[in-house]
Amino acid sequence: MDSRAPQPADNLTFDECWELLADDTLGRLALVVDGHPEIFPINYVVYRRSIAFRTSGVTKLWGAAQERPAALEIDGYDPRTEEAWSVVLRGDTEIMEDQDEKDAVDALGLEPWQPGEKSHYIRISPRALTGRRFRVARPDIWNTRLQDRRRASFE
Repeated sequence: MDSRAPQPADNLTFDECWELLADDTLGRLALVVDGHPEIFPINYVVYRRSIAFRTSGVTKLWGAAQERPAALEIDGYDPRTEEAWSVVLRGDTEIMEDQDEKDAVDALGLEPWQPGEKSHYIRISPRALTGRRFRVARPDIWNTRLQDRRRASFE
């Protein structure tokens, strides 16, 4: 088989997507703010098949207070298998008010990475969850940037 031929992407199952989300802690949150898309890095935990994160109460909280749709994307690369993957969760945001729920997500290790008070808890309840995994193309070692993560598995 020609290794240069394009390889199809495999769709991840619902459970595989949740496993990858649970194994990660950092994602990109997409919201519509003032009529245009914005993307924010967030650290999060999986709580009862939803995503929970904390914020200081500015843009991300405003979006949640409006109960607007949001998307969370995570991705990764496994040099051992030479595969990349991506998971996208789309859903609605809401402010978490119940103290027992806040305590539960804190017990899962949800603590802010960025300094400052992050006293507001937001949940994204999923409406759609998709993911895919694919084998990465073999890099041209001589022309690939030194920072390219694929290099390590081929050098």
